[in-house]
Amino acid sequence: MIFPRLQGPQRTLVQLVGVVVTMGSLSFAAVPFYDWFCRVTGFGGTTSVADSASQVVLDQTVKVRFDASLDGGMPWEFRPVVPSMEIRIGENGLAFYEAHNPTNRPVAGTASFNVFPYAAGGYFTKVECFCFQEQVLQPGETVQMPVSFYVDPAIVDDIEGRFVHEIVLSYTFHETPLPEEQAALTDTATPDAGAVN
Repeated sequence: MIFPRLQGPQRTLVQLVGVVVTMGSLSFAAVPFYDWFCRVTGFGGTTSVADSASQVVLDQTVKVRFDASLDGGMPWEFRPVVPSMEIRIGENGLAFYEAHNPTNRPVAGTASFNVFPYAAGGYFTKVECFCFQEQVLQPGETVQMPVSFYVDPAIVDDIEGRFVHEIVLSYTFHETPLPEEQAALTDTATPDAGAVN
């Protein structure tokens, strides 16, 4: 017994505090563990990442549809340049998304993403993607951002993946704080509200 002198309500209280501390520790570790698990297995539509294009291209094709949305409060306009494309499994595809900042201030954003159906998540492989880094758009700026990808040929050997004929790649942009350098430039360019002319 860890606390042999504690009895009754005191002992129960110490045990409950121990349970709360243990659960808090596990919940803190759950986020990075879940993220690692999703990246390894493709669970929840998480994609894979590769340094180069696939060396194997099959005759089978798959349709890839592109979806774009904005988190609440994100002031950008955001859309795929083309809504879909048909590619061969293993073939490297290149798609573009367009973002526009209609405001009069710089806005930074980061994209989250997923793939549907979830069975395709681990086989949808990104070679390059704008989602790997934060994006900053100046007032009125419009940019086209590339996504280079392929569908891993191993999908045809997967018990569920072999039946996937259409994949949806979905991005959601979230507003994030401006990088320090950009924020400093913005603060310098903004006139002091208390200044007297």
